[in-house]
Amino acid sequence: MSAAIRTLDLFAGAGGLSLGFEQADLGFEPVHAVEIDAAAARTFKRHFGCPVYDGPIEDLERFEDADVILGGPPCQGFSPLGRDRDDDSRAQMNELWQQYLRAVRQVKPKAFVIENVPEFQRSAQFARLLELMETDRELSKYRFAYGVLNAADYGVPQRRRRGIFMAVRGRKKVPWPPAPTHGPESANATEYVTVRDAIENIPLTTARTEIEVIDGQQDLHVGRNARPMSLARYRAIPEGGNRFDLARNRPDLLPKCWANKPTGTTDVMGRLWWDRPSVTIRTEFYKPEKGRYLHPVADRPITHREAARLQSFPDDFEFEGTKISIARQIGNAVPPELAQALARHLHALL
Repeated sequence: MSAAIRTLDLFAGAGGLSLGFEQADLGFEPVHAVEIDAAAARTFKRHFGCPVYDGPIEDLERFEDADVILGGPPCQGFSPLGRDRDDDSRAQMNELWQQYLRAVRQVKPKAFVIENVPEFQRSAQFARLLELMETDRELSKYRFAYGVLNAADYGVPQRRRRGIFMAVRGRKKVPWPPAPTHGPESANATEYVTVRDAIENIPLTTARTEIEVIDGQQDLHVGRNARPMSLARYRAIPEGGNRFDLARNRPDLLPKCWANKPTGTTDVMGRLWWDRPSVTIRTEFYKPEKGRYLHPVADRPITHREAARLQSFPDDFEFEGTKISIARQIGNAVPPELAQALARHLHALL
């Protein structure tokens, strides 16, 4: 075991980033976290056991000393999915990355990692970040690299593109990207981890609709009480199909809003493929009307357990909060398998 490398996790969520760094078994150890969502903060504390500040990061005057800072400033202001927010709330979200930099200036870590949606790296705020990395007295001591990584390339059974920024103090150069472990660009052309690999051994049926502790373990394999109309719609959609298959196979079941919109995204009311990585798991994966979240063969949406597996969370990682809150934590998390790859890459640079 390597000597402990203390980490501070900002905008920590349930702890996907910190979990991956822990799983890398290279000595990364969380000493503090900041997460405004109370349920996610409890989840983080439950697993890692370190103090968690669950208030606004702007109100935290002093950050805990650490060797590495991790974190993903809220992305709703940059993501296309946040377009329905008003301009003021989007602007407020967009400025939270500066709170992250405040922590860097104060703590002076050996390195830091920022995770966000790919759109952040095309924004005016990111251009400002790059400028500060060259001109700010403290930040200019770091060399950095960045880019968009696909989680599937690092062993996650999911195609999830995330913008990653990594900075290391005192280096002349930060190599980039981390070497893929899966896919055609990996060293041995290792095949992607698929939906089948991740969830095939989970029962096709669900016995419960609420999360409970069964035999000492949290049971996240919970379903919905689907209406007969919904079940009929699910049955009309084949593996890899979507709402357009519903229009062809059972036009009598097509909602008017879809019937009046013959074009659009192909993921709505979509069914996953067994032998591919899943699409991006978002916070409302239990609603197939929101995306490609139907099980490959069962006539139901994926469950919380299946979504957590597709995010690469181990079954013994337990979440705090309501069913909706846990879904939000799962969908917002950095996949731990992706975080492991970042941990290994960063550790080699320290």
